[in-house]
Amino acid sequence: MGSKSVKERAVFATKFGAIATTVGSAVGLGNIWRFPYEAGAHGGGAFMICYIAFVLLIGVPLLCAEFAMGRGTHSNIFGAYRTLKPRQNWHIAGYIGIVASLMILSFYSVVAGWTVEYSISSAFGTLDFSSTATGHNQFLELTSGWRPVMWTVVFLLCNFAILIGGVTKGIERASNILMPLLFLLLAAFCVNSFTMPGFNEGITFLFNPDFSKITPSVLLGALGQAFFSLSLGLGCMMTYASYFNNRNRLGRTAVTTAFLDSMVAVLAGVIIFPAVFTFGISPEAGPTLVFEVLPYIFSRLAGGGVWSTLFFLLLFLASLTSTVSMSEISITYFCEEKGWSRAKATVVSSAIALVGGVLCALSFGPLGDFTVGGLTLFSLFDYVSSNICLPAGGLICSIFVGWFVDRRFLKSEFTDNGLFRFRMLKLLVFCLRWVCPIAIFLIFLNSVGAI
Repeated sequence: MGSKSVKERAVFATKFGAIATTVGSAVGLGNIWRFPYEAGAHGGGAFMICYIAFVLLIGVPLLCAEFAMGRGTHSNIFGAYRTLKPRQNWHIAGYIGIVASLMILSFYSVVAGWTVEYSISSAFGTLDFSSTATGHNQFLELTSGWRPVMWTVVFLLCNFAILIGGVTKGIERASNILMPLLFLLLAAFCVNSFTMPGFNEGITFLFNPDFSKITPSVLLGALGQAFFSLSLGLGCMMTYASYFNNRNRLGRTAVTTAFLDSMVAVLAGVIIFPAVFTFGISPEAGPTLVFEVLPYIFSRLAGGGVWSTLFFLLLFLASLTSTVSMSEISITYFCEEKGWSRAKATVVSSAIALVGGVLCALSFGPLGDFTVGGLTLFSLFDYVSSNICLPAGGLICSIFVGWFVDRRFLKSEFTDNGLFRFRMLKLLVFCLRWVCPIAIFLIFLNSVGAI
């Protein structure tokens, strides 16, 4: 069954709603969790400069590509490829995005469930982070057995409650509330950072780049962070752009989305590094930084329980806005290609994510010994989706728009049929044809350990 016509399709009611939802899709654990420990491991300021450069070189062009395909076709990811090239098999790329989104939803919801439990436990004062050692042991306790299953289910129910409301009354309305709240929490934490003794040292580490530290490893780390933090390669942005109306200027929306997404990552660094240096913790703490090191730091602050609760609430909000967009990829596919109702598509998509999420959660407990190729189900879903599907999806989108989509279509989308000027079209096409494919291929090689 073909895609619905534009008239039958929901659209975001306001420009603010469109920006809030796209930024919400991009902002997630990658910004607040992954960016600080990547920056810490790769020299701070040097990593950040490289990261921002790659956001401009590959992030913005790929956002533009997905936006143009989405709004230009007003269709799901599968239908967008088919509409633009109906006699070719590019639409098969849509399946990559759908499968990847469901796999990411599965393991991502487990981590998001941890943020729910940590937030609630912090609020009730049941966390014991009197030392980093006890913090590590408590993390192992909270994420093992059957407990993660319960919190994964709780998180997915929150996700479902937003999705069942539809595009305007569910996703847009929630984003209009959640994104301002997220930025408000970020601002509160930044103000708190100013009062810490290690503020100057932390800010210097983050904003004073030592260019001698720029190595191939730093470049590849920054390249991957720029790609993954913007939710590129999945089709999230393409799906959301299909709900844009003609008042949304695509180039400006892409730049705004990339800017706000990067700002959240930088603000996360402003929050975390002063605290790390204040208490003599290594900025290279890695993935344990958020769930083990930071709660220990919060426990030593005045009102530590409140700050800990608010921080994990911040992580929860960031997770929720991301998973809503990931869920929408499969929901729009089921609605438009299978002819299902919104309610049925939402229930089926959520049920698939629930099954996958439970299996991934049990990878830390009863299913811990079950492996595929030496990987638990949690690690397998993460590896296949992040290291293979996302680079493949991004590469296909870049090549498709750069080489095969009619230039007149792109010009029409970015100028709103000649209403506005868009002087960057040639540069955009050049980046999509050459810069992005090469960069994504390097990301893929690095992800699978080939370089």
